[in-house]
Amino acid sequence: MLQKQLSQTKLTATGATLARFLYSAPLVVVLAAIYLQVNGRSFVMPSPTFWLYGALGGAAQVLATICTVKTFAYRNFAVGVTFKKTEVLQTALIGLILFGEAVTVRGVIAMVIGFAGVIVLSGAIGKDTNWRASLTSPATLLGLSAGALFGISATTYRAASLMIEAPDPFERAFITLAAVTSMQLIGMLIYLLWRDRAEIGRVMSVWKTAGFVGLTSIAGSYCWFTAFTLQNAAYVKAVGQIELIFSIIATTLVFREKITLREFIGIGFISLSVLGLVVWV
Repeated sequence: MLQKQLSQTKLTATGATLARFLYSAPLVVVLAAIYLQVNGRSFVMPSPTFWLYGALGGAAQVLATICTVKTFAYRNFAVGVTFKKTEVLQTALIGLILFGEAVTVRGVIAMVIGFAGVIVLSGAIGKDTNWRASLTSPATLLGLSAGALFGISATTYRAASLMIEAPDPFERAFITLAAVTSMQLIGMLIYLLWRDRAEIGRVMSVWKTAGFVGLTSIAGSYCWFTAFTLQNAAYVKAVGQIELIFSIIATTLVFREKITLREFIGIGFISLSVLGLVVWV
């Protein structure tokens, strides 16, 4: 919600994404150091493969966040979040391709239901349109791209966290999150120094709102990363679909945007698909 407000009134999509990491990465590093100190643990430098997976996941998450924020310019908040949430289905596919995690027949059925929801959801608001054209619209392509990129980040984050030699999942999550957010921050600062230095100043100028973006980001990300150390990334993302309910509340109560019957049906299909992945598979 805060990123949408930033992108609509004060910052570009890239600037709104930078805000997520600028005000969270330094805090994560400090919290990780405190956690290690309190638990009498010392930092052990992870393997090069850890950094490779972390960098790949971090880059994918940055691009996915930019795509998500851009999606809000075409469709309302709930629909934008729902397009992003196809990441559950795409994460399962990416996990199969990259790490050989098999998908059951029931999983395939759930994915087909989700794809049907995407087709319904991709229709133009308030007018008839060719479904093939809808599937290639900017909103649909941005949303699906965000889902794919978030799927890549989820699977690679899980792979990276499992390479941390520590029995404590909270420690693995802290170290992985600190490493990833630091790389993301450095990468985005380098990019903006090259392409749009003024945007960095604008992010700093809206520190009150951007700071909350960073704080909520760090809280959510830590929960995600801890879960990734404990369970298959696709199932973790599936449980996270509860965000859809909050996005609908935000759409109607905060942004005062209307959700059409078609959009509710599309959201329902995708939610049913996710429920099938959690309960049935």
